[in-house]
Amino acid sequence: MKTASLSLFGATILGLSAPYQAYAADEFDTKTEKTVIDMMRESPDSIPLEPRDPNRDLLNFYVDCENIEGREPGPINIQSTAGGYAQLGIPTFFRQPVAVCPQDLVAGEVDIAIMGAPIDLGTAQRGTSYAPGLIRVGEPLAFWGDFIPNAHPTVGDIDPMRIFNVVDYGDAVIDPFSNERSILSVHHRVTGIVEAGAVPFVVGGDHSLMYPDVVAVTDFYGKGKVAVVHFDAHYDATALAFGHYLTHGGPVRRLIDEGHVPGELFWQIGLNSAKPDGKDLTWMRQNNIRFRYMHEIDRKGWREVLTEVLEEVAASGIENVYISLDTDVLEPAFAPGMGTPEPGGMTIRELFPMLRGIAAATNVVGLEIVEVNPIVDTTYRSRQVAVRAMREMLTGMAMRKQGITDPFYVDPLWGEWDNGAQ
Repeated sequence: MKTASLSLFGATILGLSAPYQAYAADEFDTKTEKTVIDMMRESPDSIPLEPRDPNRDLLNFYVDCENIEGREPGPINIQSTAGGYAQLGIPTFFRQPVAVCPQDLVAGEVDIAIMGAPIDLGTAQRGTSYAPGLIRVGEPLAFWGDFIPNAHPTVGDIDPMRIFNVVDYGDAVIDPFSNERSILSVHHRVTGIVEAGAVPFVVGGDHSLMYPDVVAVTDFYGKGKVAVVHFDAHYDATALAFGHYLTHGGPVRRLIDEGHVPGELFWQIGLNSAKPDGKDLTWMRQNNIRFRYMHEIDRKGWREVLTEVLEEVAASGIENVYISLDTDVLEPAFAPGMGTPEPGGMTIRELFPMLRGIAAATNVVGLEIVEVNPIVDTTYRSRQVAVRAMREMLTGMAMRKQGITDPFYVDPLWGEWDNGAQ
């Protein structure tokens, strides 16, 4: 991977896009012509914002690499050692190099850019906004870099960090007071990844992120050109909530209603909640959404369900796949820190191989993991499970890169002890 000079970058990291101002309110009299309450009475469907405040535009907060004098584009390795245990190193996703701008992704020939989207205003239970930062330190026992080689317990010596150029692409800028105003910023950040030729891996945050994430991908590949495999206890197609189009329970409805992803290109796995109800299921069937409830996984087993899903995806003729993982698809015993936990969900022994198998058998062009709520889990379990789920998806992609597309592949050396492997 091509990397930029750390010293050049460090000298100019604070160069931001104009017109960002740290204390814009000091530049003008903040008194308004009308009271805020009167503005809300006159227009209850809008949020009054001060038009003179340049900081209301979130896109102004991003670093503009083109305006940083002397800075060469490319990812930056910010670690002071060549590797180490989990306790060592500056927290980045998997201790990978950092990229700041799309120019870094292009110059570094980056394959996969992992970015945080710390938003939790689309759910009634706050806390998922802390997930990206804490997932970066979510592995209490792990090796990274050149310290000790990593292997996978099923597919063998396949380490995605050695097969792909992977970077930590930082976090999307979020308005912590508005879910709606944050959407464009997330879309902007994901779009930069896709247009740079890399695969976006978004770490949320709540599941309202699915809308800007998937739209950014379909904007690039084309509407109706991307299939979505969606692991979730909920169907997430609620049309409205208190008048809001977009919450963590509604991104699927928006994506289908707006034509970004047709219903027949949605596969939902692990449904296990009070929603959808009967009317919802009628809508799902009318839109040809392919769904698999937990009772079907219990009855058939995860292997058969995975086989059927992959056969259906292949039969659709769509080459590109987006994987959306809402961690509440899991039984909370395995990961109690979730946005909306639902007892009776999947086990990690079902979820992990399904994630890996889909990533190996299909051409993944985007991924997300959402609804991890680390502040309601006093242990490290939820973060550790989330990182392992990310590793499984990345490992599946690495398998495919190595020419292994069998979703049930087991490395012979890691097989049964008497199977003759040498």
